[in-house]
Amino acid sequence: MNNSQLLESEIIELEQTARELRRKSLKIIHEAGSGHPGGSLSAADILAALFFGGILKYDPSNPKDPGRDRFLLSKGHATGLLYSTLSMAGFFPDRYLSGYRKINSEIFLSGHPHPKTPGVEIAAGSLGQGLSVAHGIALGARLDGLDYKVYVVLGDGELQEGQIWEAAMSAVKFKSNNLVAIVDNNKVAQDNITKDLKDLEPLEDKWKSFGWETQRIDGHNMEEIMTALQQEPHPEKPRVIIADTIKGKGVSFMEGQIGWHGVAPSDEKLEEALKELQ
Repeated sequence: MNNSQLLESEIIELEQTARELRRKSLKIIHEAGSGHPGGSLSAADILAALFFGGILKYDPSNPKDPGRDRFLLSKGHATGLLYSTLSMAGFFPDRYLSGYRKINSEIFLSGHPHPKTPGVEIAAGSLGQGLSVAHGIALGARLDGLDYKVYVVLGDGELQEGQIWEAAMSAVKFKSNNLVAIVDNNKVAQDNITKDLKDLEPLEDKWKSFGWETQRIDGHNMEEIMTALQQEPHPEKPRVIIADTIKGKGVSFMEGQIGWHGVAPSDEKLEEALKELQ
């Protein structure tokens, strides 16, 4: 098998993994009767690449390994996807997912992430804070003499908050080239189209003007995602990957729809969605 064939097989496997993450996410949101399907589905390809494409350094048997890469989900409402990913990656058994958003579950699987959960680095949910924390952790690597990277997934809606851009300036000031931000640019916020709230465009130009190494990709094209994530760090600059995605990706009646931001599917809608994701 030549390299191109191997690459193609790896891409296909990652695409299948992303599809399974979407299925798992919808199932646990349905079982809980609450959650955020739209933003979980839009980011599934990104998390599949990070966790299962050989990008992140992690050991699920030692989740606090000082040398691990750090993954932060700043858009903390997408825990349906996060917990499905962590379970598939081996941080906890799959059966624990039935406790999602339930009191007295076997492990802590709250609606927004908390470090009580194996594999979760920070509490998130108050949007706009994740990049600041990620930059602090990236600086910590330098202070501790450790060689790890920090990856943080941001929602496009939270880019409307000022703290994001304060953190963006600081990361350039301190030359935090071990920091990688990934924007899940699905263009739909909680109750409106993002551009109708505050238009983020021209988004690439904004990040470039702040001094970041900037890429824009199709966030559902696995080959583009992997190519971007495998890129060597800039000698001095932090990096942002703007991933253009579709909210509710993979389920026709959810795609691009505001109404599926924070609503669990009914029995009928779950069955319909899972058929589309086979």
